[in-house]
Amino acid sequence: MSLDYKKYCQEIFSIKTENDFFKLAVGAFNFQSKQNKHFKKFLSLIDYKLENYKSIEDFRFLPIELFKHHRIVSGENSDKIVFKSSGTGGLRSSHHLLDTDLYKKSSELGFKCFYGDLKNYVILGLLPDYIERGDASLVFMLEHFIEKSQNSLSGFYLHDYEKLAKTIINLEEKSQKYLLIGISSALLNFAEFLKTPLKTGIIMETGGSKGMKKELLRHEIHEIITKNLNINSVHSEYGMTELLSQAYSVGNGVFKTPAWMKVVIRDTNDPSSIAMHGQGAINIIDLANINSCCFIETSDIGKVFPDGSFEISGRFDYSDLRGCNQMFID
Repeated sequence: MSLDYKKYCQEIFSIKTENDFFKLAVGAFNFQSKQNKHFKKFLSLIDYKLENYKSIEDFRFLPIELFKHHRIVSGENSDKIVFKSSGTGGLRSSHHLLDTDLYKKSSELGFKCFYGDLKNYVILGLLPDYIERGDASLVFMLEHFIEKSQNSLSGFYLHDYEKLAKTIINLEEKSQKYLLIGISSALLNFAEFLKTPLKTGIIMETGGSKGMKKELLRHEIHEIITKNLNINSVHSEYGMTELLSQAYSVGNGVFKTPAWMKVVIRDTNDPSSIAMHGQGAINIIDLANINSCCFIETSDIGKVFPDGSFEISGRFDYSDLRGCNQMFID
């Protein structure tokens, strides 16, 4: 099964209808089920033989845990860069990127869907642990955002809250739009340090509780930050090492995806049972993941609404893998 790569990469960012998405998803599934040896093996292990797909519910999804044990790629090209997950749960996932330009385009256009052009913002990154690690996809994405903002004030901040506070106060005085994006623990600490009402910026958390004195739920984190900074809401970014696309929430905990990304629900007791909306475990189709795997079975639990938006309520504990997943790893 061949794929016109250049044409595909143009078409996924021009999706207008559900039928557009489905046709491209069918093409991606056919391509990856032949050209991705690990996806091909997985489909064989679950005895999946369907060839005529009538709906998204007919697809099968690769367990995200396999990114910890294998180089998940489609095709024969060599790696341009390898991203690794934070590894808070032990083994770290690896995403082998064959095309960094596709990641840049997907993340930039995804942001633009919800917030507009990056050049309208000063981008301030507060990702201390990620920067120090040196192999995080989030840092790569924000480096691109900073470059596209074309503003000398854009940049990363490690632990220099004094410098970050001065920059933000300066931007507020000029009524300049900015995006302060950071891991939850760093944003909490900074909000406690600053304790100044903010008006012109967007505060966005990306998860990440390392360094917190006690574990807090997302809504508790948001409440503390909104109170300390006197803002209406904290925005959120939902992404992961294994994906090239991101979903965004404007502050109510409900995420929306760009047109080339879709979240569906799987039955927690039957991974082959897929629904377009409802409650259960989260599966993701990310058509930008054409060089690895577009069809990912995540460890997140949540709810998908009829309009395709979703919320996350928790995670599975994959410490005890069973069945086909364990056979695959063995």
